[in-house]
Amino acid sequence: MESELDRRLTDLEIRLTHHERLAEDLSDVVASQDKLIEHLTLQVRHLAKRLREVDPGPDRSPSDDRPPPHY
Repeated sequence: MESELDRRLTDLEIRLTHHERLAEDLSDVVASQDKLIEHLTLQVRHLAKRLREVDPGPDRSPSDDRPPPHY
């Protein structure tokens, strides 16, 4: 017959095992998300560069920063 202390110890060991597995799973998810974020960041930079090449934007002059006459 298992004593109360042995039963509690076994229960704690089982819980610890589950928590360790959960920590490993979460670590894998974070690593995967980090790779995805890095990939998406590179894509955004590439697309922004291509957009600037296609349409560099209008030339701006200091007079463009003045408020409109109705102010």
